[in-house]
Amino acid sequence: MFSLPFKASRRFPSLICRSNSTAPPAGGHLPSIATSTILRSTREAALRTPWLRWLDDNASSPSTVIVGGRETRKMNTYQAVRDAMSIALAKDDSAVVFGEDVAFGGVFRCTMGLAEEFGRERVFNTPLTEQGIVGFGVGFALMGHTAIAEIQFADYIFPAFDQLVNEAAKIRYRSGGTFNVGGLTIRTPTMSVGHGGLYHSQSPEGFFMGASGLKVVIPRSPIQAKGLLLGSIRDPNPVIFMEPKVLYRSAVEQVPIDDYELPLGRAEILVSGTDLTLLTWGTPVYHCEAALHMLSSPEAALQPHITASLRSAKVELIDLRSILPWDVETIAESVNRTGRLVIVHEAGMTAGVGAEISAEIQKRCFLKLDAPIKRVTGWDTPVALQYEKFHIPDAIRIVDAVMETLSY
Repeated sequence: MFSLPFKASRRFPSLICRSNSTAPPAGGHLPSIATSTILRSTREAALRTPWLRWLDDNASSPSTVIVGGRETRKMNTYQAVRDAMSIALAKDDSAVVFGEDVAFGGVFRCTMGLAEEFGRERVFNTPLTEQGIVGFGVGFALMGHTAIAEIQFADYIFPAFDQLVNEAAKIRYRSGGTFNVGGLTIRTPTMSVGHGGLYHSQSPEGFFMGASGLKVVIPRSPIQAKGLLLGSIRDPNPVIFMEPKVLYRSAVEQVPIDDYELPLGRAEILVSGTDLTLLTWGTPVYHCEAALHMLSSPEAALQPHITASLRSAKVELIDLRSILPWDVETIAESVNRTGRLVIVHEAGMTAGVGAEISAEIQKRCFLKLDAPIKRVTGWDTPVALQYEKFHIPDAIRIVDAVMETLSY
């Protein structure tokens, strides 16, 4: 049987063999995505999502907070993405949706029914050419239209890298502001799916960190996906919108049916704390939530390995949401209060997003840090063809890093 990687296997030896342990309950001891308290499962909670801005005819201005009479509908993430595109197409006659197989709904069904609703001249398939898809989007946006392109998997965005980094990101700069492609949004599924391996479970957001002129956004839930996607489509800059694959169906919320946006470039504090800042985005948000539960309320098999004095630690959990630009002010303010930072992401450690964040926070918060900044990431190898869960940062590795940082 496989053991847990590196230090975690030594800290938690009883998890390798539990033949003498009582079997866990059917749902497990830890919160899952389906049972997460981070998700907003009621109408009232959904309508009061932080920084939500209504943009429909019922709001006197985009910033007006009106919740009376508004409705929500239970949606998973792919349905929320589809709802956002439907609103964008209905309100913007210049908007088109295109990509491989999008006319019949796409691999993850995010465009289901849009071609029938808006016509195949506005929702249409393209040849299998990522460079061509983005190149067409760049030209379409240059003409003043709204281009919503889909790259079927983020793993295949690399043929379009030149169009994104050398063209879309630089057109406004090189033309002195005369031209821009602010109407371009690239949607793409990202992160691990449990069995995707080296070609369908990658997290390539870090490759775009140096591309000034682009924005990169990763939502964690249906409400976030709809609001951030509408914000991306209407943002005056080209945006790469990365949708975590495993959350398409597993994350479910009550989502407002009206038109609304959430701000790009702003992180959200999900759990307030004073002793350590835990920063992540996308699917690992839920692994971090499970790790915090594991820390504060360990099951019997874990109790000998979770230091009793650390169980009462108040950990601040932050969802970064926007990878580029990232919300340095919110993160720095949190770390200045807590004195510790652990960063979690699925991509490999070397030159990952966590490296850039670590460098900047170390510079801004050096005198306040009580421990070295810790990164919990995927390994610097291709994503495994088997045992993918050992590649990604799971709750065990996260709680191990949190305890090490708290006890430094």
